[in-house]
Amino acid sequence: MLQGAMRAYPLELRNQVLRKLEGGDSPTEIARKLGVSRVWVYNVKNRFLKTQQRDSLRVGGYRRSRLAGMESVLRGWITSAPTLTLAQMREFLENAGVSVTIGALWRQLNKWSLTFATNARRRSARARRRNKRAHNARRKRL
Repeated sequence: MLQGAMRAYPLELRNQVLRKLEGGDSPTEIARKLGVSRVWVYNVKNRFLKTQQRDSLRVGGYRRSRLAGMESVLRGWITSAPTLTLAQMREFLENAGVSVTIGALWRQLNKWSLTFATNARRRSARARRRNKRAHNARRKRL
């Protein structure tokens, strides 16, 4: 039977871990006393040292796309060069400092209802197959 979604540990427990670390307790001792994993104690410690944040990260959904603020830029690229492929757009984005996969780029463009060029080789192969099928269909009718 499936259990409910996992929840983040409460803020008070995180504060307790940080106080015990400041007090000189080892992560292993803290984990044993509080009934949490030693790795989690290290994660709390490292996150606090790195970002000064004590609270947990947001769990699940509603992530903002890396491309969210780039819609006008992408629209401009597509308008100025309608034959631009996803791979080329991805390369331009990499040069602009935005790392994104082709799949994520496609999903975002699709969400914005933007059209773009496909792979030229596939496009020409599809056209040949279509023409060949049409030719064979015509021959069968005659």
